[in-house]
Amino acid sequence: MASTLKDHLLEALIGLLVVIMAAGFVGYAWARTGAGEGADGTMLVARFPNIGGVALGTDVKVAGVKVGKVVALELDPASYQAVLRLSVDRGLKLPIDSSAAITAEGLLGGNYVALTPGGDTAMLKAGDEIVETSGAPDLMGLIGSVVNRSGSDAPAK
Repeated sequence: MASTLKDHLLEALIGLLVVIMAAGFVGYAWARTGAGEGADGTMLVARFPNIGGVALGTDVKVAGVKVGKVVALELDPASYQAVLRLSVDRGLKLPIDSSAAITAEGLLGGNYVALTPGGDTAMLKAGDEIVETSGAPDLMGLIGSVVNRSGSDAPAK
């Protein structure tokens, strides 16, 4: 047995290195997706007509600062709207007239949920719904409409 280990020490070390790297990748993926987080925040609900580009773990931001994430999403069969459950920091107090919008980080960036605080003195509580929402813009539809209209003003020959 000892001679076998000596003969194959290099293979054993490489195997150990592969296992350590695999564990590192799993840990990185766990941290990157935010798996296991969200239970300690205030849960809010928001309904959107379109949530293109939003998935579990998508950031929730106020003024560009991350304050939470999307922890659940489902389709309301009665209204055919997407229902998002948002977990936001417990210390964040949002007025009940706050609004939520799906916003793009940039032309090639992903989407996030942007919260805009309102001016009411009453605050949202855990489980409350944000009523004022606007869905994700359909960028491909906008580009298509611009392209299709681009030649309509040219004079006929």
